[in-house]
Amino acid sequence: MRPSITTYKKAFRQSVLMLTAFFGCSWQQSLAANECRVSPTPGISWQNCDKKLLMLNGSDLGGANLTGADFTSTDLRDSNLSAANFEDAVLVRASLARSVAKGANFSGIEAFRTEFGNLDAQGAVFVNAELSRSNFTKAKLADTDFRKADLGRSQFDRADVSGSRFSLANLARTDFREAIFAKPVDFDRAFMFLTRIEGVDLSAATGLTQWQMDMACGDDTTVLPTGLTKAASWPCKFQQE
Repeated sequence: MRPSITTYKKAFRQSVLMLTAFFGCSWQQSLAANECRVSPTPGISWQNCDKKLLMLNGSDLGGANLTGADFTSTDLRDSNLSAANFEDAVLVRASLARSVAKGANFSGIEAFRTEFGNLDAQGAVFVNAELSRSNFTKAKLADTDFRKADLGRSQFDRADVSGSRFSLANLARTDFREAIFAKPVDFDRAFMFLTRIEGVDLSAATGLTQWQMDMACGDDTTVLPTGLTKAASWPCKFQQE
């Protein structure tokens, strides 16, 4: 029996749909590749783009979509990164020093040994970020969200962390000496093994327990919330690493 006209019409429509999907996908991939080559501008989409080893200092990437992009060892100093979305991006050994990143989303980034010194990231989000051995010296981090972030061995000396959240974060050997705690900071269930809090006023901090204080490293000038006591092991004895 010969196929009916209806059968031919259905086969034709299916072929058209498949070709449309194929060329549409190819067009989108081509468009994305072209976007990766465009110079930095506010609101640009560099999603999943390879941006390693570049000199992008002084760029304006405000509101840009940078999710999944690779900025390994890239220079982003003195840039406008406000409200940019860096979710799941790679920033290993990159530098964002002196940049403005207010309200930016750094959730899930990989940023081992990254330079954030003097960064203004007030209200930014670093949830689940890998930030070990990174430098936040003198950074403005008021009301910033570091929940569940890995901040082992990172530096926060002279940084303003007022009102920030470190609940469930890894703060092993993190250095908060001379950091500013002008508003309550949340340390609920944070891991504070050898966390440096010498001279820090934690009287308004929330979520702290005696167990955390016994692991941390303070001294006679550390101020603790009511109900907590200074550990007998303070001050800690550190060896050269």
